[in-house]
Order: sequence, then structure tokens, then C-alpha cells
Amino acid sequence: MTDVRTMAVIGAGSWGTALAIQLARRGSATRLWGRDAGDVQRLARERENARYLPGCPFPAALAPEPDLEVCVTGADDILVVVPSHALRDALTALAPLLAPGQRVLWGTKGLEPDTGKLPHEVAVEVLGGERPVGVLSGPSFAGEVGRGLPTAVTIASRDAGFARDMAEAFHDGTFRVYTGSDIVGVGIGGAVKNVLAIAVGISDGLGFGANARALLITRGLSEMVRLGEPLGGRRETFMGMAGLGDLLLTCTDDQSRNRRMGLALAAGKSVAEAEAEIRQVVEGVRAAKEVRRIAERHGVDMPICNEAYRVLHEGVTPQEAVRALTERPFRDEVD
Repeated sequence: MTDVRTMAVIGAGSWGTALAIQLARRGSATRLWGRDAGDVQRLARERENARYLPGCPFPAALAPEPDLEVCVTGADDILVVVPSHALRDALTALAPLLAPGQRVLWGTKGLEPDTGKLPHEVAVEVLGGERPVGVLSGPSFAGEVGRGLPTAVTIASRDAGFARDMAEAFHDGTFRVYTGSDIVGVGIGGAVKNVLAIAVGISDGLGFGANARALLITRGLSEMVRLGEPLGGRRETFMGMAGLGDLLLTCTDDQSRNRRMGLALAAGKSVAEAEAEIRQVVEGVRAAKEVRRIAERHGVDMPICNEAYRVLHEGVTPQEAVRALTERPFRDEVD
């Protein structure tokens, strides 16, 4: 791309801010909108998101914009970075503002509460099936992206040209982008890995060690594949950045909110106490309900995710959940 692109980023949390910084760093004229106009004006004054992404100054090409219509008007493409429970509302607000040629990418990971729909299903319902859409996902903590540390992600879209354009908008020497078309598999990976990270956090918090951690990650990946393939995801996607890569990151580093939720539960805290301590959305708490519902609908056995659900939503103690897993009979490893 020789011309300067204009990108509108919807969502000024840690991840939205980090991706906006990367787009601006890469050369796009980038507008960043958040739902609180006062907060966005503060970002414009301070040239940093001190609340959600401290220590990551804004490039000159990044302009916080408190007015949604102004943010979107004239942008080449739109990036939506909001929690899964807010995606439908964000897209609904965007829909009447979008010009015919504007395409929509999202950095949302998770499933819609109550419906269990993947982000692309929500997007098609709200925006229609003609507008190109896609997803950015992979093993990427916002703080590291904001600081320009090496990172790799996947951008998936059924429109190959859109995926390539977005890859070029983000890709540089420290932010590597892989492209693909498996929007279903990327969505499933981004949802299930959060539930599994809570389970791993519980195990580590109980002091079960590295062997148990490896067990949960490996068998958790099998659960991801078992759920994802019947829904149309591809096995190779689950072995890539948006599957195994994101699973490893989220399960093993304390920057992960979902892992920290598991650690807090193992320490005897309630879900509410842990969420208050973390002070940001923990996607795996909501996703556990929807993953369980989808698994039951398709007859998929997901014991690790199921026990995480029982701890989160049925009052089962971490110790009881571990006992339920360890008492399962032996079986063939290959499904």
C-alpha cells in the first residue's frame, strides 16, 4: 500500500488501544473511539491510555476521537475491539454509519452471551452478508504489543483481499501477521482458550505443578478441536496461532486475566471477588456457559471446560472439580 490508510478503531480498552498504536506505528492515520467521551478527550490530552495501557505513548498518527460518526466517516476500514457481550451493540451503532465500501475487522474473542453465537455470526446478522468482515486473533498481550515487542497473530476472512489488506496494515518487523479463511476456527479458538486458562490457573493455584499444567493444555487442545471441527473449524487452525499459540500464552502467563481468575478461585475467592480484583472483563467466565451449551448441543465431551464451568457457575470447589477429572477412567488418547 502506497497511500496512507485511515483506520477507525472502536473500543479504547487495553487491546483496542494497543492495536490502534500498532496501526499508527505502521503508518495508518488511526482514529480511536471509546464509549466515554470524557475518557477519550483525556487520551487526546495525555497521548497515552494511562488507565488500561500505561507506558505506551501514542504515535503522532493516532488521534483519539470522542464522536463515533466522526471517527467512522471517511475511514477506509473499521476495527472493532470490544468484549464479546458488547459486540452486537457496537455493530448495531456502527451499521447506519458505514459507507458501502467500508469493511469490518474485529479483535473480539468469545461467544455472545445467551445465544452462544460466534462473532462472525453476530456480524452477519447485524451488518448483512455482503460486507467483507474478518477477525484478528492470536497470542498477544496488549501491553507487549503496545511496547512494540515481537508478536504474531492471525487475520482470517472469507474475503482473501480483505485479509491481505489488513495484514499489510498491521505487519512490520515486530508484529507478524498470518492470514487465513477459517473464521470459524479462529473464533472457536479465541473462546475456548479462555475457559481452559481458568482451569490451568486453578491447577497452578492449587500447587499441582508443571506436569498437571502440560496435561490440561494438551487435553484442553483436544477439547478445542473436538468442539471446533463439527462447527466447521479446521484442525490446522487449532494447531496454529489462534489455537495452540493463544492457548499456551493465556494458560501460562500471569498477564492473562483468565489465568488470574483461576489462581484467585484456587485461593478461595469467589468469582465476584476475583473480577473486582482483576478490574477488567474476564471473557472465560461468560464463555464457559456458552461453550458448555454448544458442547451439549453437539454431543461433544469437554471434561476440562465442564469442570471449569461448574466451579464458575455451580458453586463446585476447585478441589471437587479436580477430583472429578482425576477419577475419570482411562481411555485411548486419540479421539
